[in-house]
Amino acid sequence: MTLCVVGLVVLDGWLDGTLSRTTSDDNAVKGTIFCVLTAVVVIAAQLELSHLAGLKNLKVFLPLTIPGAVLFGTSWYWPQFGGFSRADYVLCLTIVMFFGFLLYQYTCCGTEGVIANCGANVFCVIYLGLLGSFLGLIRIEFGLWALLMVVFVVKCADIGAYAIGSMFGRHKFSPGISPGKTWEGMGGAAAAAVIVAIAFAEVFDIMAWWLAVIFGVCFAFFGQLGDLAESMLKRDAERKDSANSVPGFGGILDVVDSLLVSAPLCYVFFRAACSSNFCRF
Repeated sequence: MTLCVVGLVVLDGWLDGTLSRTTSDDNAVKGTIFCVLTAVVVIAAQLELSHLAGLKNLKVFLPLTIPGAVLFGTSWYWPQFGGFSRADYVLCLTIVMFFGFLLYQYTCCGTEGVIANCGANVFCVIYLGLLGSFLGLIRIEFGLWALLMVVFVVKCADIGAYAIGSMFGRHKFSPGISPGKTWEGMGGAAAAAVIVAIAFAEVFDIMAWWLAVIFGVCFAFFGQLGDLAESMLKRDAERKDSANSVPGFGGILDVVDSLLVSAPLCYVFFRAACSSNFCRF
């Protein structure tokens, strides 16, 4: 999976001229391959999330939530063609989805379970689509190396948490949600994230090493919160994994859960760092 993601993102940057800062064309449409990758992942995760919701007798309107989540998740891509801003795009899409959910609910279920069903559908679109769209925004605004830094820092934090927690974990981090998580594992997550963040910052000239340390510690923690957020959904549905489509991980949702919560905060971090001239974009 790592080789596949890195290969596609680098190929994407090579095709649109953003692999090197010196050859970037500001007028080129950027991130086409990553847009397709985003859509594929969102669709797979949406199917898994709808299954979890169905276990709680909630009806997810897949004919609406799948295109809605994909269109929200790729909301950073379409404004490049001109004529409208991302804010206009998201506003119009939100209005269409709002009335679409109500109409679909009335057509299939009448007035029974309106709040529960519509609430579940809105959550599905926001969780997978809107939160996930910030990875694309990072790709467009800060480049593919910043995107890969985010992905590697967050996922290596997951690996560090699992490895150190499995070997040395004693003190539970959140026993009510995920009994396997420990404070020792959180330390392993922070250590792994900091090492990877410094490596990306120095090799690709993204930010100063001391800022990379802050980045690593922060997003090791936020990544684990993202994992806990999905664990709450699975615990409510009485399932250990969202699916069994990815051996060793569970489902696609189990792979991307930490990134979904981290992505918007990473975007804010980069924006704040750039406005303070701490990043080198």
